[in-house]
Amino acid sequence: MPELSMEHIQAILPFIAVGFFAQLIDGALGMAFGVITNTLLVSVMGVPPARASASVHLVETFTTAASAISHTLHKNVNWTLFARLVIPGMIGGITGAYILSNIDAKAARPFVMAYLACIGVYLLWRAWQMSHNHVHKAAKVVEPLGLIGGFLDAAGGGGWGPVVTSNLLVQGTEPRQTIGTVNTAEFFLTTVISLTFIATIGLEAFTVAAVGLTIGGLLAAPLGAVLAKRIPAKRLMYMVGTILTATSLFSLYKALS
Repeated sequence: MPELSMEHIQAILPFIAVGFFAQLIDGALGMAFGVITNTLLVSVMGVPPARASASVHLVETFTTAASAISHTLHKNVNWTLFARLVIPGMIGGITGAYILSNIDAKAARPFVMAYLACIGVYLLWRAWQMSHNHVHKAAKVVEPLGLIGGFLDAAGGGGWGPVVTSNLLVQGTEPRQTIGTVNTAEFFLTTVISLTFIATIGLEAFTVAAVGLTIGGLLAAPLGAVLAKRIPAKRLMYMVGTILTATSLFSLYKALS
């Protein structure tokens, strides 16, 4: 086994830091891990989109497992909502991964990012209007949301959290359980997406950066569930809206430039 040199450690540390930061946000707010890490791999390192998405989803298989366990232990999961999300999400994810492996699916990305930026602004407005006694409602549109979210997540290298979490919150669901449920369902989504990438483009799709992202993500995963449980619903809504708006506008800029 080759000796681990200082150069190897220095090379992996930035990815550990990015994985930790991205997963901390994702665990607390139900989004952003895929967007942050995929943007780094594609825009900064020049990794092809299919390989970047494959690497991110391999990492998320481990980080979402840890996050799902933590959210379950903290009672952040609505199991009825989970059951309605997970199967459509997996179907959409398999379809998106297959398409990204065979054709260029980037044409729709600017439109998706513009839509999500608008949703982020709307969530900020909703948070501003929300009172401490705000009554939350059960979501009516779930299965189509899971299908679309899973497809966009695989085809775009990230998007499950921004699409699903934000749209459920728009429907009036309770933020803490929405975030916990979406994170828990994401484990099953990322697992089938990773297996699809392995079947279509092989293990060479996964980059070395995945190791650092995995380490950082696993370290942060338990902390995100604690934050989601302790932060008030109105503040969570503000934070989700801010992160969604900022990341979507940045991704839109990158897609158009």
